[in-house]
Amino acid sequence: MILPRQHLSDVIEKVISDSQYQPAGIDVTLKEARAFSSAGKIDFDNSSRKISDTVLLEYANDEVHLKPGSYKVVFNEYVKIPADVAAMCLPRSSLLRCGANLDCALWDPGYEGRSEALLVVYNEHGIILKRNAKIGQLVFIKLSEKASSLYEGKYKGENR
Repeated sequence: MILPRQHLSDVIEKVISDSQYQPAGIDVTLKEARAFSSAGKIDFDNSSRKISDTVLLEYANDEVHLKPGSYKVVFNEYVKIPADVAAMCLPRSSLLRCGANLDCALWDPGYEGRSEALLVVYNEHGIILKRNAKIGQLVFIKLSEKASSLYEGKYKGENR
């Protein structure tokens, strides 16, 4: 079951505009875009995990022009996922129609933070994103019961 709109205020700490509320979720907006500047390292138990370094891309006239490639994006919205909810983020169709895609991981019950995602620009001409552009839609899934354990990983409370 999709979480009804009247319960979204319990999950989202900040929205920029009521226009972000959609029939099946809420639009997430661009706070910042970052370029990757180093390799990352992923292992089985995170004992040698190394997250790739990034460089903040500055806005010019409230716009950032992204050339083809991969970018880390940070959303404006800070979420608090309850024990009986999970969330998924999908790209906005306008983003896809401009030749870019948004790849996101699952938000587990208990996660809270200002999430990050991967934005991939496929369009050979790039894409221009305005500050606070609506780039994804977060869909909240009501679980049939509370999760047996809650997210307590490294990213809990990120980008406060």
